[in-house]
Amino acid sequence: MKKRLLKIFVLASLLLVSAFGWAWAQELKTIKLNEPNKKRGLPVMEALSIRASVRDWSDKELSLQDLSDLLWAANGINRPESGKRTASSAMNAQDIDIFVFMKNGAFLYDAGQNALNPVAGGDHLAEITMRPGGGPGGPPSPAPIQLILVSDLSRFSRGTQESKLEWAAIDTGIVSQNISLFCAATGLATRPRAGMNKDFIRTLLKLKETQYPILNHPVGYPKGKS
Repeated sequence: MKKRLLKIFVLASLLLVSAFGWAWAQELKTIKLNEPNKKRGLPVMEALSIRASVRDWSDKELSLQDLSDLLWAANGINRPESGKRTASSAMNAQDIDIFVFMKNGAFLYDAGQNALNPVAGGDHLAEITMRPGGGPGGPPSPAPIQLILVSDLSRFSRGTQESKLEWAAIDTGIVSQNISLFCAATGLATRPRAGMNKDFIRTLLKLKETQYPILNHPVGYPKGKS
């Protein structure tokens, strides 16, 4: 009986969070990103030589230009005539969506419009980085933003479920490496993390059954630097 009541309470809490998130999203506005600065950053080999995963970040908010360049490097459109991306994907499925969590809410990166579309309002940075019950997922990240990489398996035109999950993991890794190299080349700090509260994320973002949160990237300026 107690277990059943606990399950009902957890489900009700998730639904309440989802409802409030949807309402707050109506108050958020679309963020128009800057055009990417394609001339910035270190040479690739130098960026590779200093790439490293970090655990500490400054609490300074990312500038709009840094955020714009980061998202374009991660999975932006680099060939407008064909709509193809900076990150390759199996069968050009473009299955990876990037959800950007900030203190005022969660947004979905729209590469075609070069914008961030609001999904849920409120500060959820702590909740998304913790596993249910506050378990081994680790403490909330102090980074000012979190990028959640989500693969939508329905965009693959063929293949078994097992194959699609494999392709999704590979495609996520490619986007993840783009993020890491961009950060290394431009003085930002990040690390790829698999630990996150996927149930909370699914509910808050209203993900479909075919959408799988796979990795998250906290991103910010290195601690001690401004």
